[in-house]
Amino acid sequence: MLWSCQEKNPNPNSQLSIDDYASLDTSVLSLNSHRVWEEIDSLSKTDEDSMFADVATRNIYNNKKSFLWVDRKGVNSRADSILNYLQCINSLGFSKQKFCLHQIENDLRRIRSLEFGDGDNRINKVIARLEYNLTKAYLRYAIGQQFGFMNPSKVFNKLDVQDLDTSKVSYHKIFDIKIKHENRRFVEYALHKVHVDSVAEFLRETEPKSPFYYALRRQLNSTNVDLLGKARIQVNMERCRWRMPDYPQAHSKYVLVNIPSFHLYAQDGDNELIMRVAFGSFESKTPLMISEIKKMEINPQWVMPRSIIKKSIIPHVGNVTYFDQRNYFIRNRYTGKIVETRQVTRQMLESGDYFVIQRGGEGNAMGRIVFRFDNDLAIYLHDTSSRDVFEKSDRDVSHGCVRVERPFDLAVFLLEEKESSLIDKISYSMTADVTPLGIEEKKLTDKMRAVADTLNKKMLIGSVNVTPHIPIFIIYYTLYPSKDGKIRSYPDVYGYDALIYKKLKNYI
Repeated sequence: MLWSCQEKNPNPNSQLSIDDYASLDTSVLSLNSHRVWEEIDSLSKTDEDSMFADVATRNIYNNKKSFLWVDRKGVNSRADSILNYLQCINSLGFSKQKFCLHQIENDLRRIRSLEFGDGDNRINKVIARLEYNLTKAYLRYAIGQQFGFMNPSKVFNKLDVQDLDTSKVSYHKIFDIKIKHENRRFVEYALHKVHVDSVAEFLRETEPKSPFYYALRRQLNSTNVDLLGKARIQVNMERCRWRMPDYPQAHSKYVLVNIPSFHLYAQDGDNELIMRVAFGSFESKTPLMISEIKKMEINPQWVMPRSIIKKSIIPHVGNVTYFDQRNYFIRNRYTGKIVETRQVTRQMLESGDYFVIQRGGEGNAMGRIVFRFDNDLAIYLHDTSSRDVFEKSDRDVSHGCVRVERPFDLAVFLLEEKESSLIDKISYSMTADVTPLGIEEKKLTDKMRAVADTLNKKMLIGSVNVTPHIPIFIIYYTLYPSKDGKIRSYPDVYGYDALIYKKLKNYI
């Protein structure tokens, strides 16, 4: 049998009347919405923080629509939801002070214990401060976790000056990944979540989904990490927050170049192909991008970018031997006609109306094969005639493209069907002497013409379509997991870690 307590304790507050609340009728506890708005206006005008969340907070209260966290019944429970959720901010390496958490805690305590007074502790000022700081902390966290605490497009694409004149400065585009950015629609959605009491659930939704992110977070909070190590972990956690349009983990077959690792990783299920790469120098950085490899061109011609023409070619104008030895020729950009090297002037090349092209074959700067994928920056993977570069430890030497150590192996990897006849043709085409094919008909000797005829009759091929297209990721992580899941550390060759950390210091 179950027995309940038979003792009855009377409720001491059951007979309260309005007179019992007379002691609360004091100016110290007089709450006025107009004065609260005045205090919020003052906070908004003196707030000099300039991150997107900070500007959005000011805009919300400049419109004076309604309070988010305070109503006539007092402070609602959603304030506790945010406060409880943001207690984890230290585990991200961020400061509670930067999210106003200590001030929010103190103001909540004052409101619930009615500890108001003069100066900064006036009731209307405390309510205003709590309202403003809760919104600011909420948006700072939600926007940061959803999109990142800094915008890489704005930072990296204003780093290297491309052209400087008196009217406009242009920059090299070195971050060419179309990530999702913070916007007004997201802010409106975040505010909607406040009104429907889904704050904690919404904040969970904004968290990055990458297992690598949480592995870094665990490492950040281990006891054996120094300050320098913590900074490196934090910037790579930030990279995990950027909402990419695609991820390697979404594919069973892909190609990945992590620039700081100096290596290419080609993954096809359990099969992995790893090779060394050389990439852009500090002055001509390889852009970060995501695309799909669509085509392989064998014995490609190299159309030089204008930057190389200005720096390396124009000083040799008039030296016919220089051009002939390197298999360079000049073509009119608009008519397509080849111009005799001896007729080329400095002014012609400076005008931009003429291409400088290197014929395909042995000695071509792009080697014997190039792997093409869509992008607006003329970047691709390719072979190289300077094979000794792969013996060096520092291989940031190119004008921006990525040179691969084992191009033939990569070509075979990209093939869906490993047909031996096609593989043989690729191998033959990458080793055959194709010099006669790049010379004008009128300049061919009988011997050259015979060689050209033989090449065309054999297995020589010029291109191979990659079907289906293979995703390629050119990324930049100074900490990144290997196939076995172990996190490896790489040098910050372009100094991007320092740029990211400088932005994160707004929250540290």
